[in-house]
Amino acid sequence: MATPTPPKKILLAEDVRAISLRVSHALETHGYLVKVAEDGEECLEQIEEFKPDLLVLDLIMPKMNGLEVLRHLRAQQATQHLPVIVTTAKDYSTELQHIQQTGPVDVLIKPFDPELLLGKLEQYFQEVATTRGVTHRPQQPAGMEQYAPVLDTKRPHVRLWGTRGSIPVCGARYAQHGGNTTCFEYNSGKERLIFDAGSGLREAGLSFLAGGPCHVHLFVSHTHWDHIQGFPFFSPIYVPGFEITVYGERGFGKNIESLLCGQMDRDYFPIQREDLRAKINFVFLDDEPVKIGDVTVTREFTQHPGATVGFKVQHAGRSVVFMPDNEFLQGYTGSPAVLTRDTDLVVPYEPILKFLDGVDLLVHEAQYLPTDYPKRIGWGHSNLATACAMTKLTGVKRWIVVHHDPDHDDPALHSKLNLTRQILREIGHPIEVVHGYDGMSEYL
Repeated sequence: MATPTPPKKILLAEDVRAISLRVSHALETHGYLVKVAEDGEECLEQIEEFKPDLLVLDLIMPKMNGLEVLRHLRAQQATQHLPVIVTTAKDYSTELQHIQQTGPVDVLIKPFDPELLLGKLEQYFQEVATTRGVTHRPQQPAGMEQYAPVLDTKRPHVRLWGTRGSIPVCGARYAQHGGNTTCFEYNSGKERLIFDAGSGLREAGLSFLAGGPCHVHLFVSHTHWDHIQGFPFFSPIYVPGFEITVYGERGFGKNIESLLCGQMDRDYFPIQREDLRAKINFVFLDDEPVKIGDVTVTREFTQHPGATVGFKVQHAGRSVVFMPDNEFLQGYTGSPAVLTRDTDLVVPYEPILKFLDGVDLLVHEAQYLPTDYPKRIGWGHSNLATACAMTKLTGVKRWIVVHHDPDHDDPALHSKLNLTRQILREIGHPIEVVHGYDGMSEYL
């Protein structure tokens, strides 16, 4: 009588409880023995105790992220060949190549159907049963020179310090995308430009302190609270030697200095305007481009309550547009597939479309689902479908979606991103699109 084959042991490292419950239930239903780790440190502990046959590893976790876990596993003789399937909502090709270098069996882009994972597990264990050494990477030949590239941090790059709209949020449901309100940085390699002063500006300020006093250029798209609330917590304004130049529109109800520093009134804040030690300049924007070294910044008014603009950065032959608040085609709830530049409803938006024509990277909102938008017409934020149409009408090359609604947690945003990609395919413009998250950086 044949001895029964013991069930394969799967360790699921996933900090979002709704996802871990769904996936572990599917695996257990198909005969796998499953344990769950909710952070990177617990994952390493469970590997030692549980001794899994395979690890399903989320890339973004508390305490220790997935890449750190992978590096630790590959550095230990006992775990250097442990098969790993990485799950991640970040699908940038360069990052996936880096993940593959650490030896995972496969990578799944979130959100995914548990059936897809089950299929990959079945295929993997079948191959292991019929081949030898499948989990072992080839040994490096003796004497081979080690290839060890170093990231050139002087290259132009962007960083998102805050990606939420309306109000900051926190908690496990928002761990992957983050909860800070709007703040975006363009780093030319020489100059550092900041766009909007939401709560993400606090962490941006700490990064400036590490480099010592410098000249910071802060552009404000508009003065709604979620775009200025981080200013009192921007550390460089308290440090002698820093110079901060703030650029804003004339059309605000008060001048931009009063709006930013008014948050530091004694009734609201323990430190007042006169306590700021940095040199702070306030500059009104006009139709002339702003030149900062070899970087050029221009602006265009958007469809949003009050004086609101988007900014275009042109540098080193590339263009990046930051436009977090823009209700494109206000009131339109029809199909995006029928829209052209000549459509009567589209024609009034030609200045915005011309501003966006052919940009290399667009950082723009898509706050409302098409089903939610009819109740929010006139609030100043785009319907997902019309935002997709806008990228097609302008030939945008890459799109990072920001200004996430505070009610949209990580699972909701994963689903929304899949819908975005579906709409883009349906209208014949399947560009690369991702959701921005706090701390996200990209080299250009």
